[in-house]
Amino acid sequence: MGKIRLELDLMMTKRHVGLNDLAEQVGITNVNMSKIKNNKVNAIRFSTLAGICKALDCEPGDILKYDQN
Repeated sequence: MGKIRLELDLMMTKRHVGLNDLAEQVGITNVNMSKIKNNKVNAIRFSTLAGICKALDCEPGDILKYDQN
């Protein structure tokens, strides 16, 4: 069975946005944003995902990827 992985770090690099700035814009702690960025989460709230997409001017599909392995 495959899994969903986050490529938030790539989008943050493309948009030149740092972890602390993104966490502040989304309204979550730096620790939680770091966990999301480093794929250390099993779930993400839609409100958090929406905040990330708004801050980075992207779509969910830009940061959520399906890995078949």
